[in-house]
Amino acid sequence: MNKFRSLLAFAILGLPIGLTMGWTTSVQAQVPSSVMPTTTCRHPDFPQELQCGQILRPLDPAKPDGKKITVHYVVMPSLDRNKLNDAVFLLAGGPGQSAINVASFGAAVFGKLNRRRDLVFIDQRGTGKSAPLACPALESGNRVLDNAQTVHEAQACMKALQKLPYGDLQMFSTSIAVQDIEAIRVAQNYSAINLVGASYGTRVGLEYLRQYPHSVRRLVIDGVVPPDLDVLASDAEPALEGIFHECERQPACKLAYPDLAASWQRLLANTPRRVSFLHPLTGREISAQLSREDIISLIFKSLYSPSLTAALPYAITQAEKGNFSALMTMSGAFSQNGAGALTMGMHFSVFCGEAYARPRAPHQRSEFESVMGDLYDRVCAQWPRANIPDGFFTIPVSASPVLLLSGGIDPVTPTRNGDLVAKALGPKARHLSIDNAGHGLLAQGCVRDVMTRFLGAKDDQDAIGVDATCVRQIPRPLAWMPAKNGMDKNEGAGK
Repeated sequence: MNKFRSLLAFAILGLPIGLTMGWTTSVQAQVPSSVMPTTTCRHPDFPQELQCGQILRPLDPAKPDGKKITVHYVVMPSLDRNKLNDAVFLLAGGPGQSAINVASFGAAVFGKLNRRRDLVFIDQRGTGKSAPLACPALESGNRVLDNAQTVHEAQACMKALQKLPYGDLQMFSTSIAVQDIEAIRVAQNYSAINLVGASYGTRVGLEYLRQYPHSVRRLVIDGVVPPDLDVLASDAEPALEGIFHECERQPACKLAYPDLAASWQRLLANTPRRVSFLHPLTGREISAQLSREDIISLIFKSLYSPSLTAALPYAITQAEKGNFSALMTMSGAFSQNGAGALTMGMHFSVFCGEAYARPRAPHQRSEFESVMGDLYDRVCAQWPRANIPDGFFTIPVSASPVLLLSGGIDPVTPTRNGDLVAKALGPKARHLSIDNAGHGLLAQGCVRDVMTRFLGAKDDQDAIGVDATCVRQIPRPLAWMPAKNGMDKNEGAGK
């Protein structure tokens, strides 16, 4: 009797050569690195030639003559004769995404900037080709696991990874990874760079800014993950309650899905239950025993995007009736291990080290927090944890402009995160939010253009004061309604 794959994702965005002398390196950047020249290469998502690079880095920065790992990166070079030396680095989400695998997203977002600036995509250590910490059993879209099996597979993967030449899992923290980024900046001879971090990449950007303030020209962080965030799904319950409230306000939704909140409670109460549904990729029928925790996990991932939340009233009411196909498809429970997928060994190494580095303040967990948190509690109880410096949990005042972006109905990185981090960063930080947007704003309306003008501004004052009047508040999307049976017989949807 199988169950669907547990939803392990943290805060992900499914979302990814200078010629003049750069800044002098900091103490960490002076750890010896072996630099290999970039070579012409191809990426399946791009018609043009790119430059692929590698840099040999110490696995343990405290042992520069010890074991080495190879960190891979790709440069999309600017072809302008008057190119600028402040490249743009994409910091991927997860933790566990390969920035190289999501380079097509970065190119789409940064296209205008690439006219005069290189775009750089680094596979953070533990991801992609950079000493990957892969857990195939946890990463396969065809594998179905329950939470107990997930913990078992995570422990088995941990033991397998520890047998690798680079298997010291304590050496895969955000603090160490940003030292690799700095080494690549120096190797490419860039001046102070621009960084754009999405979701977990925002934490990477903040830590790079803390360690290497003189190496940062501008920073954009979208879906802000503060360094002290140690609780998953903190806003998932309010996000779901907001959907119920909005359905009550929309006459059509209230008529189609009366008393939606009660439907949700009945759905949870009627567990565990055995259900059948069609696999969203293969079309074959799946039979599974679903628990209350399983259903909460399915809903949690569906809360990331407003376009998905618009369909949740339908999915919840259908699930209450025993039809789970819509909810399974929306949640991505059987999604393939595609470009934005996570390398789960790196995911656990980073999250377990940082979220459990300090004693947690006691608080009453919501049901969503309990479901997601209990899984990590069990995995991280055994997973080796990096030594996290105390400074990691601080946010110094920034001397460089920082643009922060937040969505008001984001279940994992709410606007208050952006408010708190912007306050800590000081007067050169600017926070933009959209009340009814979800996780990640760079693809929302004109936000990409604002970011482009922010990074392209000639001086800091112009960057901080960039015109963002085009960023408008938007209504929640209307609840999705299935087509009625009275439609034309040639249009089969809804029958």
